[in-house]
Amino acid sequence: MAATRYAPALAAIALGGAVALAPVPAATAADAPLSSDAAPASVGADVDDFSYASWDARYEVGLDAEGRSHMHVTETLTARFPDADQNRGIVRGLPTSYENAWVDPRVLSVTDEQGAAVPYETDEDDGVLYILTGDDDYVRGLTTYVIEYEMRDVMLAAENGVDEFYWDLLPLDSTQPIESFQAEVVFDRTLTDHLTGNARCYIGSSGSTDECPILPGADGSSFRVEQNALAPGEGVTVAIGFEAGTVTQPTARQPDPVTDVGPAIAGVGALGISVAGWFVVGSFRRARRRATGIVVAQYDVPDSLPPLLAAAIIPGAKDAVPAEIVHLAVRGTLRIEEGTDAEQPRLRRLPGTRIPDQLDVEALDALFAEADSDGVADLPSSSETFAGRMTALTQRGAAEAAARGLTTKARSRGAMILQWIAIAVVLVGFGIGLFGIIAGRVTAIPAFVAVVFGVVLVLISSFYAFSKHTVLTPEGAREYEYLQGVREFIRVADADRLQMLQSYSGADRRQDGGADVIVVYERLLPYAMLFGMEDEWGAVLEKAYASAQRGAGWIGDPASPFFRSQLAAFAVTSHAAATYSAPSASTSSSAGGSFGGGFSGGGGGGGFSGGR
Repeated sequence: MAATRYAPALAAIALGGAVALAPVPAATAADAPLSSDAAPASVGADVDDFSYASWDARYEVGLDAEGRSHMHVTETLTARFPDADQNRGIVRGLPTSYENAWVDPRVLSVTDEQGAAVPYETDEDDGVLYILTGDDDYVRGLTTYVIEYEMRDVMLAAENGVDEFYWDLLPLDSTQPIESFQAEVVFDRTLTDHLTGNARCYIGSSGSTDECPILPGADGSSFRVEQNALAPGEGVTVAIGFEAGTVTQPTARQPDPVTDVGPAIAGVGALGISVAGWFVVGSFRRARRRATGIVVAQYDVPDSLPPLLAAAIIPGAKDAVPAEIVHLAVRGTLRIEEGTDAEQPRLRRLPGTRIPDQLDVEALDALFAEADSDGVADLPSSSETFAGRMTALTQRGAAEAAARGLTTKARSRGAMILQWIAIAVVLVGFGIGLFGIIAGRVTAIPAFVAVVFGVVLVLISSFYAFSKHTVLTPEGAREYEYLQGVREFIRVADADRLQMLQSYSGADRRQDGGADVIVVYERLLPYAMLFGMEDEWGAVLEKAYASAQRGAGWIGDPASPFFRSQLAAFAVTSHAAATYSAPSASTSSSAGGSFGGGFSGGGGGGGFSGGR
């Protein structure tokens, strides 16, 4: 008979301990017969609608030559069937595993109370061995079935420091009431000598901590439990303690460093290799910034390298849009003025000036797209439209750097090799962990979870390691070293700067302390902003203005002594406006129970009971 009839009951079986099963759906008259010539059952009959007049069981537990536990069970079940053509027998289900280990259930015989053989067949499905008694003939009234079977590895090394026989003596999902229940657990001499004297009995539905009497035998080798009038679903569980190490546990329950630790090590190792790949990518990008390796201080920037373009080749460049605005201001194409709100400056376009680069033309068009008839445009503190234009402007700088041959896309071969190694390591760990899980090793679960996270992180890292990264071309590296020279000029002390301005290359164009020096300092201010050095360079400019007894004509009031504070306020406002964006829409246990603290359904055994 196909086991699929009982599949709904299997879904709730806990393979590692307490075996609690979902109720079996009532069989109908259509699916109840075993053969086509059997008499039909009564209309609306439910094969589970019967009771047990008595349920008696004897458990004989001992050790084999390897020291592993084995058990011989004799169950005498007297069913009280209705006086109608409803049942052909009973179905008894036995769990096939307990706490990671295969218990190897073997049915020895099924007889009646006189010892006469009762026909039966077995079927296994989803961790349960089903014993289906009877044939095509209906049974009525009191009918007794004596089922003998064997199991092994039924005792655990519990977490409370002792070995235990922790067993569910009844199916907890049974829909049949039991009028009288009694069970006797008998241990062989080897086990009896190692009893701790602690024994508990738990009664009730699954999870119940209510205790029931458990009576030791006269010779100390047996324990007896008796209960009357058990309701459907009430279970009885015993927990009997033995000295630690009394029972040899199967391999499936013993620590295995390969499956229990190996996957976690593989996951962590693979993640470490992936992180190393990130550093290799960083090293690869830094190596592409090197041209000659020599940085010479520079105090002039060619018109072909406006801030929008320079920001695309300077790693971590700051405030590209504010720097571009200042660049246009000091070049005389616009003026930064105080608006109606002191904290919200505005820009005034100055006609008739030479625009150095095509990117500067595009920047002016974007900045004054919403200017009034006088060529004045406010810098809004928050505008999605303005921010979109500024973002597009920054992206144009990056695109133009690639178009002019300063940047390109390339993969790091070293990072790719490391990432392939990381993938191989984490997949091996995943395979080992999966093998441990399939083998039923609960101890392998933490390591398997760790390696699963490792797989996810390594796969995410792969997108970075295998991607093409923006790096400098040889021409871009030369421009980058030139800009590093500009940074060096900005960094050094005043005396050194003035000495550079008096050099053979600049003496005919630069004057110490004069207006030409101020022009140099002003033109380098946008690049100081890209390097994050605007504060110190602002101090240099302010000092130069004071020495020349004039102010900055391109920002605020030329006579204002507060140049740096005005510049800082402008930079903050323009950066906020450029980066503004619209808000987004908004059951078994290995802990033990012989000392107390256990519960009904907390052990092995239990299984299934129903009608056929």
